[in-house]
Amino acid sequence: MRVTVLGAGSWGTTLAIVLASNGHNVSLWTFREDHAQAILETRQNMPFLPGITLPKEIQVLTNLEQAAAERDILVAAVPSQFLRSVALQLTSFDLGRAIIVNVAKGIENGSLMTMSEVLLDVLKKANRKNICTLSGPSHAEEVSRRIPTAVVAASVSSETAKAVQAVFATPYLRIYLNEDLRGVELGGSLKNVIAIGAGISDGAGFGDNTKAAIMTRGIVEITRLGIAMGAEPKTFAGLSGVGDLIVTCMSRHSRNRYVGEQVGKGKKLSDVLKEMVMVAEGVQTTKATRDLAQKYDIEMPITNEVHSVLFQGKEPSRATRDLMTRDAKGEL
Repeated sequence: MRVTVLGAGSWGTTLAIVLASNGHNVSLWTFREDHAQAILETRQNMPFLPGITLPKEIQVLTNLEQAAAERDILVAAVPSQFLRSVALQLTSFDLGRAIIVNVAKGIENGSLMTMSEVLLDVLKKANRKNICTLSGPSHAEEVSRRIPTAVVAASVSSETAKAVQAVFATPYLRIYLNEDLRGVELGGSLKNVIAIGAGISDGAGFGDNTKAAIMTRGIVEITRLGIAMGAEPKTFAGLSGVGDLIVTCMSRHSRNRYVGEQVGKGKKLSDVLKEMVMVAEGVQTTKATRDLAQKYDIEMPITNEVHSVLFQGKEPSRATRDLMTRDAKGEL
């Protein structure tokens, strides 16, 4: 297959390596000329995936038209808040009947669209059946080192999902199928908000009990909103729900947990973000999630408190106390 990965961050680079190892004709696109040149010279993506060598077969491009032309599959691996701007550039080109695989995890601020909805909103000629999202507990740092990982390919078309499964699957990357595109996208996006909350708990010096409560009640919030938006409840018990939540709340690789931890220690959000090379999707998704909760009139207390700590300067200890002293209620 002729495949282009749009976005040369850690996950985009890792997926390009996975695809090349499966024998596909792979191009990796980055908008920065200096970034592309550095990768070509060293065959490593030092800012985002140090220590991992890119196969010589992978082309590295900065010309978007060249990268997108005559492709069987386009993998959208740019951060969620930049997906629309990249997709708008693609409208100038004939994408044919290419399958578009989204791997970004986020909700667009303002429109409150999932990433597949953004793609369909911009690419007017795109067939909804050709859109697929690949999501699950999958840190690039581990997949790039061939550590066993399982994710989900979700599409309204089972044929498209199966095609993506066949293209990406390796002995160390297992791909499951799911027809609940909305649920898979929401699970992968909203868990980042809860992971920031888990990080805030870590930074504030709370314990494992606290984090377990945040994760467990967090998946309740995610499921509650997902059901209101038409997703299948069982999706959130799967890889793109509780699976992704576990790894993002617990892992040292998690950018979102890290952001929360630093804020929990007393650092300003703006200073934390300035120091980071990679994007923590959950920061912007926190704003969108709170807006979705208000739109659908869904109770999401953890999300609200994360928003208050990040953007309104609320002390983590006070946010925790307010969560713990809410009116008593039944678990279910």
